[in-house]
Amino acid sequence: MKHLSYKIIFLLSICLMTVSCGNTKKNNEEDIHGHEEEDHDQIEEVMLTAQQFDALNMKIDTLSRRSMSGYVEANGQLEVPPQNEASITSVVGANVVSIQVIEGDKVQKGQIVAFLSHPRIIQMQTDYLNAYSNSNYLNKDYERQKKLYEAGVGSGMSYQKAEAKYDASKSLVKGMEAQLRLLDLDPAGVRQGTIYQKVALRSPIEGFVQKVRAKTGQYVAPETELFEIVNTHHVHADLMVFEKDVNKVKVGQTVRFQLQSLPDQEFKAIIYSVGKSFEDNPKAIHSHADIENKRGNLIPGMYIQGKIIVDSTKSQALPESAIVKDGDKFFVFSVEKEKEDWSFKPIKVFKGIEDDGWTAVTFPLNIASGTQFAQNNAYYLLAEMKKGEAEHPH
Repeated sequence: MKHLSYKIIFLLSICLMTVSCGNTKKNNEEDIHGHEEEDHDQIEEVMLTAQQFDALNMKIDTLSRRSMSGYVEANGQLEVPPQNEASITSVVGANVVSIQVIEGDKVQKGQIVAFLSHPRIIQMQTDYLNAYSNSNYLNKDYERQKKLYEAGVGSGMSYQKAEAKYDASKSLVKGMEAQLRLLDLDPAGVRQGTIYQKVALRSPIEGFVQKVRAKTGQYVAPETELFEIVNTHHVHADLMVFEKDVNKVKVGQTVRFQLQSLPDQEFKAIIYSVGKSFEDNPKAIHSHADIENKRGNLIPGMYIQGKIIVDSTKSQALPESAIVKDGDKFFVFSVEKEKEDWSFKPIKVFKGIEDDGWTAVTFPLNIASGTQFAQNNAYYLLAEMKKGEAEHPH
């Protein structure tokens, strides 16, 4: 009986050892299998069929080396130099008789834009005639007194008075002639008996009529602005550069800018002047740039959005649509073809300068020469990868 008990205990011990070994082996297999799954999950990729690849219009290529430009953003407006703008005013109070131009008309230097008339203009001409006639009389008296004085029969005082009156009359006549010329009237014509009923206003520069502020029949006071003329041939970009960027901007740098009215066109300009004093609101300086590729209807006052190119370097670059942000990191996707399908694998990158739809990139690890990358749809590829991770949790 005792021998039987020892035999039963021995058999139970063997069974327990067998079960224990079996569990250990199973646990080891599970650990190995689990690591294999973890390693497998870490090899993230997105697979696209040929049909999906074509439907997404995927573009693939190797890294490009591009001239990437660092820039300073600067907004402003189109302007013309002061010498290419003109205001036309009346030098005397008068009524507008007729207007010869409308806004947008091209005018030449000296072209008539309006006629003015007023009784005062006629009075100025008659006053000039009287002053001119009186000056002729005083001239004859002066010559007579001079001869008498030189002959010793006239007094020196009479001669001096005649001389003084004649000199004063000459000054008066010259002053009145200057006034008539300001009115665009010919003193010689007035002396011959022509009295002008109206005077012409003329453009002092060549350009386009920007504003017409006069109306027919309107009385305008002296120095009232009636017309604005602007020569757009010398239109340029006036950019405001903020204080933090002032030290980066220099004469000779290139500016690329767009107009809100012409959003599909890019203009190029070269900075020729950088201001030396700050505007108060906003605190910025003016930078002026000559436009090289003028086209379209460039009108002073148009709002512009520009980039001043402050440096340029050759860098590895990819299109903006090839880069995607995940958390605080950026990724691109390398591409390999596997039979008829396409494999996309994320690779971490560091972003650099952004320029004209491209972004300079650097990699923390070496990238094999000839590696191809997805050039677009990076957001879609990341979304597909995330979806795959959700369907196959660790």
